[in-house]
Amino acid sequence: MRRTSFAKMSCSIARTLELVGDWWTFLIVREAFFGSRKFVEFEKVLGIAPNVLTQRLAKLVDGGILVVEATSASGKALSYRLSPKGRDLFPVLVAMLQWGDKHASAPKGPPVRIVERRTGQEIAPMLLRSASGEALDVSEVMPVPGPGAGQAVRNRMAEIAELADARRSGER
Repeated sequence: MRRTSFAKMSCSIARTLELVGDWWTFLIVREAFFGSRKFVEFEKVLGIAPNVLTQRLAKLVDGGILVVEATSASGKALSYRLSPKGRDLFPVLVAMLQWGDKHASAPKGPPVRIVERRTGQEIAPMLLRSASGEALDVSEVMPVPGPGAGQAVRNRMAEIAELADARRSGER
């Protein structure tokens, strides 16, 4: 059964999910960050069915997240690496890892730590930050229409603002 496509939705999250919105895709991206390059490496580490891996790799290449290169003269041996667009997913992957360590942890603790290569020190938790660098709580931010917002999005953002105002006035 084919699911609904999010590709034309007026939502950056929905369009992102169109590219990376299933569990195998993010695990493939994780393994690309960890250094997997060849089909057999992804297949072995993930235990994924070859047909599913073929589909997901093709989608990641079509979406510009992975770049495929021939590694043999015949062109049959392929290597996959992250494109700049794919490398931009790293903070998302780290945020998911840190959330999982906090809320869905393994019995013996985090199975993987992300450390700074130069110092070996674990990286700081991912945080929302203001333009000036100040840490922000979710209660300190709100969505507003962006330059690409159509009328439906503008109406939804107005509803959200009204609801937030009503809640704030009720809390006082």
